[in-house]
Amino acid sequence: MTNIAFIAGGEFSPLQNHYDFYVGIDRGCLFLLNNGLPLDFAIGDFDSISAADLAKIQQATKHFIQAPTAKNDTDTELALKTIFAQYPQAKATIYGGFGGRLDHLLANVFLPSDPELAPFMQQISLIDGQNVVSYAPSGLHRVKRIDNMKYVSFMTDGNADLTILNAKYDLTPSNFFKKKIYSSNEFIGDFIDVSVDSGYVVIIQTKDRE
Repeated sequence: MTNIAFIAGGEFSPLQNHYDFYVGIDRGCLFLLNNGLPLDFAIGDFDSISAADLAKIQQATKHFIQAPTAKNDTDTELALKTIFAQYPQAKATIYGGFGGRLDHLLANVFLPSDPELAPFMQQISLIDGQNVVSYAPSGLHRVKRIDNMKYVSFMTDGNADLTILNAKYDLTPSNFFKKKIYSSNEFIGDFIDVSVDSGYVVIIQTKDRE
Protein backbone atom coordinates (compact mmCIF):
# COMPACT_ATOMS: atom_id res chain seq x y z
CA MET A 1 0.00 0.00 0.00
CA THR A 2 1.28 3.45 -0.93
CA ASN A 3 1.47 5.77 2.09
CA ILE A 4 0.73 9.38 1.20
CA ALA A 5 0.80 12.43 3.48
CA PHE A 6 -1.62 15.26 2.74
CA ILE A 7 -0.77 18.62 4.29
CA ALA A 8 -3.78 20.93 4.54
CA GLY A 9 -3.86 24.56 5.60
CA GLY A 10 -5.01 24.25 9.20
CA GLU A 11 -2.94 24.02 12.36
CA PHE A 12 0.30 22.23 11.55
CA SER A 13 1.94 19.54 13.65
CA PRO A 14 5.07 17.44 13.07
CA LEU A 15 4.67 14.54 10.68
CA GLN A 16 4.79 11.21 12.50
CA ASN A 17 6.13 8.96 9.75
CA HIS A 18 7.97 8.90 6.46
CA TYR A 19 5.74 8.70 3.40
CA ASP A 20 6.03 7.60 -0.22
CA PHE A 21 4.53 10.87 -1.49
CA TYR A 22 3.73 14.29 -0.04
CA VAL A 23 0.71 16.27 -1.20
CA GLY A 24 0.45 19.95 -0.36
CA ILE A 25 -3.10 21.27 -0.20
CA ASP A 26 -3.17 25.00 -0.91
CA ARG A 27 -1.28 26.74 1.94
CA GLY A 28 -0.07 23.36 3.17
CA CYS A 29 2.41 23.42 0.28
CA LEU A 30 4.37 26.11 2.10
CA PHE A 31 4.60 23.95 5.23
CA LEU A 32 6.28 21.22 3.20
CA LEU A 33 8.70 23.61 1.52
CA ASN A 34 9.55 25.47 4.73
CA ASN A 35 10.33 22.18 6.48
CA GLY A 36 12.52 20.77 3.73
CA LEU A 37 10.04 18.06 2.73
CA PRO A 38 9.21 16.98 -0.82
CA LEU A 39 6.28 18.58 -2.62
CA ASP A 40 5.24 15.82 -4.99
CA PHE A 41 1.77 17.24 -5.65
CA ALA A 42 0.47 20.78 -5.12
CA ILE A 43 -3.32 20.88 -5.27
CA GLY A 44 -5.85 23.63 -4.53
CA ASP A 45 -7.30 26.88 -5.75
CA PHE A 46 -4.47 28.83 -4.05
CA ASP A 47 -6.73 31.82 -3.49
CA SER A 48 -5.00 32.67 -0.20
CA ILE A 49 -1.45 32.39 -1.57
CA SER A 50 0.59 35.41 -2.65
CA ALA A 51 1.92 35.57 -6.20
CA ALA A 52 5.48 35.13 -4.92
CA ASP A 53 4.60 32.04 -2.86
CA LEU A 54 2.58 30.59 -5.73
CA ALA A 55 5.59 30.92 -8.04
CA LYS A 56 7.74 29.19 -5.42
CA ILE A 57 5.24 26.33 -5.19
CA GLN A 58 5.00 25.94 -8.97
CA GLN A 59 8.77 25.79 -9.27
CA ALA A 60 9.22 23.26 -6.46
CA THR A 61 6.45 20.75 -7.12
CA LYS A 62 6.47 17.82 -9.51
CA HIS A 63 2.72 18.05 -10.20
CA PHE A 64 0.81 21.33 -9.96
CA ILE A 65 -3.00 21.23 -10.08
CA GLN A 66 -4.85 24.53 -9.67
CA ALA A 67 -8.63 24.44 -9.43
CA PRO A 68 -11.01 27.35 -9.94
CA THR A 69 -12.09 29.14 -6.78
CA ALA A 70 -15.75 28.40 -7.57
CA LYS A 71 -15.98 24.61 -7.25
CA ASN A 72 -18.08 21.95 -5.55
CA ASP A 73 -15.22 20.41 -3.54
CA THR A 74 -13.07 21.74 -0.76
CA ASP A 75 -9.37 21.74 -1.57
CA THR A 76 -8.91 18.69 0.69
CA GLU A 77 -11.70 16.78 -1.05
CA LEU A 78 -10.22 17.70 -4.43
CA ALA A 79 -6.77 16.52 -3.36
CA LEU A 80 -8.07 13.18 -2.09
CA LYS A 81 -10.11 12.55 -5.24
CA THR A 82 -7.15 13.44 -7.45
CA ILE A 83 -4.77 11.09 -5.64
CA PHE A 84 -7.21 8.19 -5.25
CA ALA A 85 -7.87 8.35 -9.00
CA GLN A 86 -4.17 7.58 -9.52
CA TYR A 87 -3.50 5.48 -6.42
CA PRO A 88 -6.78 3.76 -5.47
CA GLN A 89 -5.10 1.56 -2.85
CA ALA A 90 -3.28 4.44 -1.14
CA LYS A 91 -3.37 5.11 2.58
CA ALA A 92 -4.09 8.83 3.00
CA THR A 93 -2.93 10.57 6.18
CA ILE A 94 -4.06 14.19 6.48
CA TYR A 95 -2.18 16.74 8.58
CA GLY A 96 -3.36 20.31 9.09
CA GLY A 97 -7.00 19.25 8.91
CA PHE A 98 -7.85 20.83 12.28
CA GLY A 99 -7.59 24.40 13.49
CA GLY A 100 -8.36 27.36 11.30
CA ARG A 101 -11.87 27.69 9.92
CA LEU A 102 -14.59 25.69 11.65
CA ASP A 103 -16.40 24.91 8.38
CA HIS A 104 -13.21 23.38 6.98
CA LEU A 105 -12.74 21.31 10.14
CA LEU A 106 -16.28 19.91 9.91
CA ALA A 107 -15.91 19.21 6.19
CA ASN A 108 -12.75 17.24 7.00
CA VAL A 109 -14.35 15.27 9.84
CA PHE A 110 -17.22 14.23 7.56
CA LEU A 111 -15.17 13.45 4.43
CA PRO A 112 -16.91 10.06 3.87
CA SER A 113 -20.22 11.89 3.38
CA ASP A 114 -18.95 12.66 -0.13
CA PRO A 115 -20.11 9.72 -2.28
CA GLU A 116 -16.88 9.79 -4.28
CA LEU A 117 -14.77 9.45 -1.11
CA ALA A 118 -17.01 7.00 0.77
CA PRO A 119 -15.44 3.91 -0.89
CA PHE A 120 -12.03 5.02 0.42
CA MET A 121 -13.05 5.93 3.97
CA GLN A 122 -11.05 3.16 5.65
CA GLN A 123 -7.92 4.43 3.88
CA ILE A 124 -8.27 7.97 5.27
CA SER A 125 -7.13 9.33 8.63
CA LEU A 126 -6.62 12.82 10.05
CA ILE A 127 -3.85 13.42 12.57
CA ASP A 128 -2.50 16.13 14.80
CA GLY A 129 -0.51 16.02 18.02
CA GLN A 130 -3.61 15.33 20.09
CA ASN A 131 -6.10 13.47 17.86
CA VAL A 132 -6.41 10.70 15.30
CA VAL A 133 -9.64 10.47 13.29
CA SER A 134 -10.52 7.39 11.25
CA TYR A 135 -13.66 5.91 9.72
CA ALA A 136 -15.52 2.63 9.37
CA PRO A 137 -18.51 1.82 7.14
CA SER A 138 -21.65 0.04 8.29
CA GLY A 139 -21.02 -3.37 9.79
CA LEU A 140 -18.91 -4.81 12.61
CA HIS A 141 -15.37 -3.51 13.08
CA ARG A 142 -12.50 -3.99 15.53
CA VAL A 143 -10.82 -0.73 16.52
CA LYS A 144 -7.19 -0.98 17.62
CA ARG A 145 -5.91 1.24 20.40
CA ILE A 146 -3.32 3.81 19.36
CA ASP A 147 -0.41 4.19 21.75
CA ASN A 148 -0.39 7.40 23.81
CA MET A 149 -4.09 8.09 23.20
CA LYS A 150 -6.26 7.97 26.33
CA TYR A 151 -9.82 8.41 25.07
CA VAL A 152 -11.89 7.14 22.18
CA SER A 153 -15.14 8.63 20.88
CA PHE A 154 -17.61 7.51 18.24
CA MET A 155 -19.90 9.61 16.07
CA THR A 156 -22.41 8.07 13.68
CA ASP A 157 -23.56 9.32 10.33
CA GLY A 158 -27.22 10.32 10.21
CA ASN A 159 -29.51 8.41 12.57
CA ALA A 160 -27.58 5.14 12.59
CA ASP A 161 -27.57 3.11 15.80
CA LEU A 162 -24.24 2.12 17.31
CA THR A 163 -23.06 -0.81 19.43
CA ILE A 164 -19.82 -0.63 21.45
CA LEU A 165 -18.32 -3.74 23.06
CA ASN A 166 -15.16 -4.48 25.08
CA ALA A 167 -14.78 -0.84 26.10
CA LYS A 168 -14.84 0.84 29.50
CA TYR A 169 -18.38 1.93 28.66
CA ASP A 170 -20.23 -0.57 26.48
CA LEU A 171 -23.27 0.46 24.47
CA THR A 172 -25.71 -2.36 23.78
CA PRO A 173 -29.44 -2.71 23.09
CA SER A 174 -30.01 -3.18 26.83
CA ASN A 175 -28.55 0.22 27.79
CA PHE A 176 -28.83 2.09 24.48
CA PHE A 177 -29.31 5.86 24.48
CA LYS A 178 -29.23 8.18 21.48
CA LYS A 179 -26.49 10.78 21.07
CA LYS A 180 -24.72 12.30 18.09
CA ILE A 181 -21.31 11.62 19.62
CA TYR A 182 -20.44 9.08 22.29
CA SER A 183 -17.37 10.73 23.78
CA SER A 184 -14.70 10.04 26.39
CA ASN A 185 -14.84 6.25 26.27
CA GLU A 186 -11.67 4.28 26.99
CA PHE A 187 -9.97 1.05 25.98
CA ILE A 188 -9.67 -1.71 28.57
CA GLY A 189 -7.56 -3.83 26.23
CA ASP A 190 -6.03 -3.48 22.80
CA PHE A 191 -9.31 -3.52 20.88
CA ILE A 192 -12.89 -2.24 20.97
CA ASP A 193 -15.59 -3.79 18.80
CA VAL A 194 -18.08 -1.39 17.23
CA SER A 195 -20.96 -1.95 14.86
CA VAL A 196 -23.14 0.54 13.04
CA ASP A 197 -26.28 -0.45 11.16
CA SER A 198 -26.04 2.10 8.33
CA GLY A 199 -23.88 4.91 7.01
CA TYR A 200 -20.53 5.10 8.75
CA VAL A 201 -18.92 5.84 12.10
CA VAL A 202 -16.28 8.47 12.86
CA ILE A 203 -13.68 7.13 15.31
CA ILE A 204 -11.72 9.71 17.31
CA GLN A 205 -8.79 8.64 19.47
CA THR A 206 -7.56 11.55 21.54
CA LYS A 207 -5.74 12.72 24.64
CA ASP A 208 -5.69 15.80 26.84
CA ARG A 209 -3.49 18.71 25.88
CA GLU A 210 -0.06 18.46 27.48
